[in-house]
Amino acid sequence: MALTHLERYWTGDVLAANAFIGLHLLGALLLGILVGYERSYSGRAAGMRTYGLVCMASAGLTVFVGQAPFWFGGDGSTSALADPRGVVQGIVTGIGFLGAGVIVKDGLNISGLTTAASIWAASAIGVLMGVGFYAAAMLLALLCTLSMSALHRIEGRLPARSRFDVSLTFRPDATPSYEEVSGETLKRGYEIVRDTLTITYGDELMVWRFRVVALDRARSVAPALLAQGLASSGEFGRFSIVPLRH
Repeated sequence: MALTHLERYWTGDVLAANAFIGLHLLGALLLGILVGYERSYSGRAAGMRTYGLVCMASAGLTVFVGQAPFWFGGDGSTSALADPRGVVQGIVTGIGFLGAGVIVKDGLNISGLTTAASIWAASAIGVLMGVGFYAAAMLLALLCTLSMSALHRIEGRLPARSRFDVSLTFRPDATPSYEEVSGETLKRGYEIVRDTLTITYGDELMVWRFRVVALDRARSVAPALLAQGLASSGEFGRFSIVPLRH
């Protein structure tokens, strides 16, 4: 009886369903690798393997719902339980946790947002592939790749205001003045974003950390010249200037 039950898993219709799912998995893997290559080329932590796995797993979890009549050897008793909406909801929830893991916040600097968004898009590509929207899946993969490569270059050429995270450590005998520090940055074309100012004190040293925004990219001095201006002041023991990336 057990052998008879197992034979149902090797009938022609069930094997055809397996082959159908396998082709979807292969296609989703290739599309995921396509999107992941840009991240890998840019030196990001999540690369071709991560995107390929996310896209392929999303496709696998979606396409099997459409094959409900062949579940458990094709007995048909679970066909009414197939609900693709619940599967897609579970995929989106799981990818949310994965995307949150690649977002890193260091002070005012946030990195990994593009990677998290593209991982989420890779799961959508897999879902489209799983439900049979092949052309839409390929188009989404192409648009994602272009968004992360071509649009990045276009964004760099458009007018924008540079942003930097500045940390100033004052000497023990210094008397910090917001107006003086703000004036020094304004002379060099940068404005302090007031609501980003944080002040810490320890070991008799006061540390200011804030964000500065260029008033005009064309007229603002280079960060190196801003650093020279800060270094010429006798009030700072040390400082750092870090570009803000999001």
